[in-house]
Amino acid sequence: MDIRILLHNCCAPCSIYPVDYLREKGFMVQGYFFNPNIHPYTEFTKRLDVLKNYAAEVGLKMVFDESYCLEEFIQGVAHRESNRCQVCYALRLERAARVAKRGKFDCFSTTLLVSPFQKHNLVREIGQAAGDKNGVPFYYTDFRPGYKDAAARSRELGMYRQQYCGCIYSEKERYYRPPKKGKSD
Repeated sequence: MDIRILLHNCCAPCSIYPVDYLREKGFMVQGYFFNPNIHPYTEFTKRLDVLKNYAAEVGLKMVFDESYCLEEFIQGVAHRESNRCQVCYALRLERAARVAKRGKFDCFSTTLLVSPFQKHNLVREIGQAAGDKNGVPFYYTDFRPGYKDAAARSRELGMYRQQYCGCIYSEKERYYRPPKKGKSD
């Protein structure tokens, strides 16, 4: 087939199924790590390091954008917190589309499409818009059917598995439970 695809990678566990799937379909897959949403920095470096190890183990050529532009993400979502996912997806997929265009890839996609916790239709819409804008097609496929098996494989491999999407808002949602109304100190 010889179709070159740039795959935006959010983390190693979410990369397992999309990489296998695309390779089985005959794509020549190259990964791309750019995730300015991840907070705190220690979480960012954990995900980056695990992805580097996974990529080396499976022979996945990668482009790692190790710049930690948390400010760019926060400035984009400030006063738009209810639409933060839209801003986050656009930031990452726009950059992936530009890298795919520069690298003369035939198309690009994202591992965000494997997670049942992401806003799947929004990822698709934003990916297609970024592709149209940059002149490189967004390759859409629903990777969610492979999520459970990939999660099990990542556990077997002893991969670090994060418990939230990465942004400070999802970290808050993970831990913070507001006091019930009517209870006072």
